Amino acid sequence: MGKIFLVTLLAFCGVQPACSQAGNSPDSVLNHANLKECVRYALSHQPLVRQSLIDEAITEHNISSKLADWYPQVNFGFSFQHNPELPTSIFQGNPVRFGVLNTSTGAFSVSQTLFDRDVLLASSTASEVRQLSSQQTSNTKIDVVVNVSKAYYAVLVTREQIDLSTEDIVRLQRSQVDAYNQFKSGIVDKTDYQRATIALNNALAQKRQNEELLKARLANLKNLMGYPAGADLALEYDTTGMEHEALLDTTQILIPENRIEYRLLETQKRLDQANLDYYEWGFLPSVSVYGTYNLAFQNNEFSQLYAREYPNSNFGLELSFPIFEGGKRFQQISVARLELDRVDQDLLSLDNSVHAEYVTSLANYRSNLNNYEILKQNTVLAKGVYETIQLQYKAGTKTYLDVITAETDLRTAQANETDALYEVLSSKLDVEKALGVIRFP
Repeated sequence: MGKIFLVTLLAFCGVQPACSQAGNSPDSVLNHANLKECVRYALSHQPLVRQSLIDEAITEHNISSKLADWYPQVNFGFSFQHNPELPTSIFQGNPVRFGVLNTSTGAFSVSQTLFDRDVLLASSTASEVRQLSSQQTSNTKIDVVVNVSKAYYAVLVTREQIDLSTEDIVRLQRSQVDAYNQFKSGIVDKTDYQRATIALNNALAQKRQNEELLKARLANLKNLMGYPAGADLALEYDTTGMEHEALLDTTQILIPENRIEYRLLETQKRLDQANLDYYEWGFLPSVSVYGTYNLAFQNNEFSQLYAREYPNSNFGLELSFPIFEGGKRFQQISVARLELDRVDQDLLSLDNSVHAEYVTSLANYRSNLNNYEILKQNTVLAKGVYETIQLQYKAGTKTYLDVITAETDLRTAQANETDALYEVLSSKLDVEKALGVIRFP
């Protein structure tokens, strides 16, 4: 019964997230949004977050409903009965009818629980149930912060790729003109111009591909934010600022207790302990006091039924003590203890997985950061090489194939650098989540 009671109470506690007071106007949009504003918007509008906050409100009402059993319970009942034929009894060998044709009763009753394990469980676990519900909301918010941040960075990286493609197209168009002019002048054959055209077409196709990818990633960001699908979302960003955001203090010490998953299990353990106490209380009696006051009316004539009353009243103490239930209570206690032991194993497993997650995410971050620094250098080198070869080609000392190769190396280096920055930012979020330091407004 205790486990069923707790499950019923916790069912409203929060499996999904969000909220009642946050504004949800479909016209609510952001004119210019940086990362903080996107996250703040998501925490107010994301359906999962709003559902979690609704679950918290449901849990609070459910707790109040259970705790109401501690208050006096007042009831009133009314009845009316007409007897077409009165009952017959044998008195000294003769049949005798007794009673009246019409009876009516109005009954007031009051009861007060003094001890009951269901009500005691509700009062002793109310704070823990509230905390569990709140922690589940926090868990959802952490996921929203991480997912929105990654989606935001993905949009920015795609826009940066489009900008790079635009620069690449300008370079290739210039090269195409140069190759065409040299072909017309008879300096080179038609091959250089054809290669320039192929490279330009490839760049135009790559830009179109990124533009379509941007639409998909922007739609994903809006979905994660709970943002109106048809509304414009103008993002503000600074590449230099993104590089600064990628930096992380890698000397932070991992404390598993900072993880929301750890706190959730600790709360669950306290609730399982309360559940064990509940079954142990099964050997104690339930005690309550009660009192009733009845207004009885009797008369053979219906019109005179309520002319005179015959009241009666009583009060007393009620005690219910289960003596033997076939060993059921002992089995329930054993199950509750095993469930408590299982949470200990869950905590141990989580501790191991948190350490593994932290080591993995930190290794990925360091690797991605190192890769990003190298690719930044490659971009600088590739740009210098391209500019030099471009001048040498115009001077007639290099072939156009050398120009195409240098331009391809530059485009690849720029794209790799941009992708690497996203990987650094994404892996930084994974490290912060592993440390349990993700914060939200």
